[in-house]
Amino acid sequence: PIKRGHSIRAWVNVIYGCNEHCTYCVVPSVRGVEQSRSMEAILQECLQLAATGYKEVTLLGQNIDAYGRDMTPRRTFADLLHYLNDNLPNNTISRIRYVTSHPRYFSDRVIDAVADLAKVCECFHVPFQAGDDQVLRDMRRGYTYDSYMNIIRKIRAKAPDASICGDVIVGFPGETEEAFQRTLDLMEEVKFDNLNTFAYSPRPNTEAANWENQVPPDVQSDRLQRVQALAAKHALERSERYVGRVVDVLVEDRNPKNRNEVMGRTRQGRQVFFEGDVDELKGEEVMVEIVEARTWSLVGKIATS
Repeated sequence: PIKRGHSIRAWVNVIYGCNEHCTYCVVPSVRGVEQSRSMEAILQECLQLAATGYKEVTLLGQNIDAYGRDMTPRRTFADLLHYLNDNLPNNTISRIRYVTSHPRYFSDRVIDAVADLAKVCECFHVPFQAGDDQVLRDMRRGYTYDSYMNIIRKIRAKAPDASICGDVIVGFPGETEEAFQRTLDLMEEVKFDNLNTFAYSPRPNTEAANWENQVPPDVQSDRLQRVQALAAKHALERSERYVGRVVDVLVEDRNPKNRNEVMGRTRQGRQVFFEGDVDELKGEEVMVEIVEARTWSLVGKIATS
């Protein structure tokens, strides 16, 4: 059976495999080359999910911006977003998210789609992995600090209220303290809404695992703690912009820590807790006034019109 993850939110694969060969990653050798599913098959799966009560889908791909480049005629990921937005009837799937983008292939048309299409949520997940250009070359990522920041500037210009999330690896082989500082510089410049942080660990059958310039575990641990502290600081700053605003929240479940509260997410993906009856509100979109910001979540109350 396909793992969905939740009764309101579902994962939907749109492209399998990966043609990249990042020096730390085992995916290409495990999952093979990229294979895109047809737009029609993806739409049918989304419609079947909607018929069983799902309200939100997250489109999945290891490198989702590569969607369609293996097809004839060639398609793009932006084409898929437009197709789903235009062909999913109202009152079926109301929110579309996706992961994961690759900065090397990131397209202006995807930014436009996220900014303009009603069903596509204003949320970008763009892993940067490192801030130092030499480390990025060693990782074989195919972009630089400046080209990554150029993507961020375009997102901020076209979709200023969108959330920007990322992934970072610290302690990659050969990463000096100076190189690590470039990661902190990039974080300060972007201020991510959410950042997945990892200390590098060697994976079997990957190039970097065999290099002799491995970073000692204590140095990795120190850098990981520093990025996590900075990521939490930025996340709270990004949460604080919601206070006093009324936002659209898709209710997913009961708050496990308070049975009188429900939990849902904003279109930008921020978790929101507020008082309400889960049996009445689950699967509904509710206008909520935000009264408190936390690092990774928000507290609100149902807005009175």
